[in-house]
Amino acid sequence: MSITLNQINAATLAEAVQLLDGLYEHSPWIAEKALASRPFQSLAHLKHVMATVLQAAGREAQLGLIRAHPELAGKAMIGQILTAESTNEQSTAGLTQCTPEEFATIQQLNTDYNAKFGFPFILAVRGPRGKGLSKQRIISTFARRLGNHPEFELAECLRNIHRVVELRLNDKFAAQPALGNELWDWHEALAQHSDTGYKEKGQLTVTYLTDAHRACAAFIKNKMGECGFDNINIDAVGNVVGVYKAATSDAKTLLTGSHFDTVRNGGKYDGRLGILAPMMCVRELHAQGKRLPFNIEVVGFAEEEGQRYKATFLGSGALLGEFKPEWLDQKDADGITMREAMVQAGLNPADIRLIQRDASKYSGFVEVHIEQGPVLNALDIPLGIVTSINGNVRYLCEITGMASHAGTTPMATRRDAATAAAEVALYVEKRAAQDAGSVGTVGMLNVPNGSINVVPGRCLFSLDLRAPVDAQRDALAADVLAELAAICQRRGVHHTVEMTERAAAAPSAPAWQQRWTKAVRALGVPLHAMPSGAGHDAMKLHKIMPQAMLFVRGENSGISHNPLESTTSDDIQLCVDAFTHFLMQLADEKQ
Repeated sequence: MSITLNQINAATLAEAVQLLDGLYEHSPWIAEKALASRPFQSLAHLKHVMATVLQAAGREAQLGLIRAHPELAGKAMIGQILTAESTNEQSTAGLTQCTPEEFATIQQLNTDYNAKFGFPFILAVRGPRGKGLSKQRIISTFARRLGNHPEFELAECLRNIHRVVELRLNDKFAAQPALGNELWDWHEALAQHSDTGYKEKGQLTVTYLTDAHRACAAFIKNKMGECGFDNINIDAVGNVVGVYKAATSDAKTLLTGSHFDTVRNGGKYDGRLGILAPMMCVRELHAQGKRLPFNIEVVGFAEEEGQRYKATFLGSGALLGEFKPEWLDQKDADGITMREAMVQAGLNPADIRLIQRDASKYSGFVEVHIEQGPVLNALDIPLGIVTSINGNVRYLCEITGMASHAGTTPMATRRDAATAAAEVALYVEKRAAQDAGSVGTVGMLNVPNGSINVVPGRCLFSLDLRAPVDAQRDALAADVLAELAAICQRRGVHHTVEMTERAAAAPSAPAWQQRWTKAVRALGVPLHAMPSGAGHDAMKLHKIMPQAMLFVRGENSGISHNPLESTTSDDIQLCVDAFTHFLMQLADEKQ
């Protein structure tokens, strides 16, 4: 029989502890201490308080909890002495039905893991969707985490315990994230489309106007139709645009959305969550026959990542009239111009100028996005309110030296382009670390036609420099470019620099940020305000209308631009709920 929060809040301490028994393996003290914070507003509130209790308990208590857990497919399972909860979880994941080979592999992993870390491997085997990970996924995760640093792995075990507890709470309270589960499935379906050469390897890569990109656009467009959008189209730059009309014809429009292209071998949620979550909200409004006092326009931006062509933010930039005609002549790695790719996709480049938006018809832009970082995960908080988006500047650089024989050219007379670039990269690391919030990255480093026995004569590399405010970013960039010039002069090599992107910092509009704050508070979720180090389409729309963002916690320590990028259906549910609260709040203000 399920329990309720009202029961927990009204029960005696002893009764409440008994009701919450079995959440933490052989460790009822965590729930007992958390109960001092009653009343709880939501399950998310209860879960966070318990996680805070564990964090404050100290290392020895944390190790004690981890060691109270059984090994996966270990002696406790064989001897049938697991707790009921662990029995259910290991059974759901198929660990009670291992082949001899699988069992032997897991036993060896258990042995190696315990020898390295001194505690058992903890994994939420029911996974981010709650329906159970495959045995192969469990084994591959086990093997991967063996390579972690001990301190990181301790934190990873605690993060997985928090997820286990979340799922056990759902069971006790008969609370299922129905919309979150469905939206999680939408992401899985969309991720089936990947560029040729990557799909065959099981990797997700969707770059601008490839066949996979066009398939993604078709998926989003069709799903918008199912959700009840009134107007749906693919515009001249490839954006998928859906409008859910207001109750009146003269209403302004709330703009929202994100991008559906990916980096190479990327994750399933970057950008896409910001398209699919508001689509789900529109679906629920349509199912209820409800119209709001404003139009809702959801845009799946066709390009943001800059993977196929040098230009970035093509989708959102086009809405501002910032699409540059000269970009059409850029060529991809196969020599295909952007113009040719557009024509092949059935787009008319001449119409791009027609999709520029009139800002006077819009009230603002909001975007939800996976955090792409470790902060929310470390705090065990599912949602974050973005205060601003860091400004960035990107360059493509080339250093030209002299290619020469690696065996006969003395070290003192070499004009090595690669070592010059390496020195620049080390300076970027050192200089960015001097400022709070600044980051600098050399993400691409390439010696064209390099050979093992030739001193590199050319080196191509990228610079990505970011900071919370524009003046700080500009000072960082000025120092890096000056050092690049000094290094090249000292080494007797030449260099060129091409700026490919420059985006101003985008602080959230205070009133819009406050709406996200109220929406999150309404869910009983702890509030956490934070800047975004990553760039987003919101920083483009910021130029012509107020904007504000909501972050959703990522799994696997918040890693992004990586196949391990993930989130849970529970956090997706909270995202949808927060967006719905936001919409209703905005509707009430306009009544």
